[in-house]
Amino acid sequence: MATPILEIDSLLDNPATSILVCTGSGGVGKTTSAAALALRAAERGRNVCVLTIDPARRLAQAMGLTELDNTPRRVPDIEGPGSLFAMMLDMKRTFDEVVEANADPDRAQQILSNPFYQALSSSFAGTQEYMAMEKLGQLHAQEDAPWDLIVVDTPPSRSALDFLDAPARLSSFLDGRFIRILTAPARGAGRGLGRLAAAGFGIFTGVLGKILGAQVLTDVGTFVAAIDTTFGGFRERADETFALLQQDSTAFLVVATPEPDALREASYFVERLRDESMPLGGLIVNRVQAVDQSLMSAETATAAAQRIAGESGSQSLTARLLEMHALRLRERERQHHVTERFTGAHPGVPIAQVPALAEDVHDLDGLREIGNLLAQGRAV
Repeated sequence: MATPILEIDSLLDNPATSILVCTGSGGVGKTTSAAALALRAAERGRNVCVLTIDPARRLAQAMGLTELDNTPRRVPDIEGPGSLFAMMLDMKRTFDEVVEANADPDRAQQILSNPFYQALSSSFAGTQEYMAMEKLGQLHAQEDAPWDLIVVDTPPSRSALDFLDAPARLSSFLDGRFIRILTAPARGAGRGLGRLAAAGFGIFTGVLGKILGAQVLTDVGTFVAAIDTTFGGFRERADETFALLQQDSTAFLVVATPEPDALREASYFVERLRDESMPLGGLIVNRVQAVDQSLMSAETATAAAQRIAGESGSQSLTARLLEMHALRLRERERQHHVTERFTGAHPGVPIAQVPALAEDVHDLDGLREIGNLLAQGRAV
């Protein structure tokens, strides 16, 4: 059974598609793929907003922007009837916006200046993934938004699964029993059981204070007390965005390179998407070795190189080129076998293969080239 080709243009042109999520393990080209897809969709007539995560400076420059920030900015020089807006997720600023939107000014300032909040919003495990989903929800819910398609570049997590798991972990932490217990004595004060709980809690916090430090514990308690009556719905917000990702208007594109670890992560993510009933668009395999096998086999090229070297007594340019051709063919064959293991496990998943380019993308033309290659679907 032949592996189906991922029809990129059909996906981009479908007006029912309102969210595209590019995901996969780190270093596989998610950000460039997301930018190329967004540009292609815009130049084919869609109004697009691309949410990028920590793009290289060259990619911001490729979109004609000297700087990307937490506000969508229009990308100039788009060729076509659509429009393109680009932004880079600022996880702390997004967290601050959540606080400011759900608290009165005095309480918001109390939270924003809290040392524990500042650490949580900047470096807590899972915060970036949660805020990526939070920002996606904001972009989707924005009234009169000038875009009808949102392309999301997911955070460069250790595991592709973190994008779905981390928001639940963070919301469980903030809404969970352990952190709530830090304010329990204050709620029960004045009652017999409250005094008893407070005494026991004093011993508990004494132990924690020695481990974490008294100031850290005080900051945590103050933070929880501040958010307790302000916005307790972290899990609800995550659940709403999770449900949005399950709709037919969303499509996940799993991005990988033809390497065992990257395709293993891709396989796990495909299985997880199916378990969560989320719509899978297909797999993008980046940096495929593109070489025409019909010209000469690796064995023939190697034999010819050895014959030329033997006849001339030294390695000529022709011999070196033949050896290079043989090496590229063998690398392509290795990549093919690795990819075949994925298609064997997931035979119905459409695939688009993008050949490795000679240099990094540094302008809109480079992104257009990536988009064209994605639309063709198969490397040579």
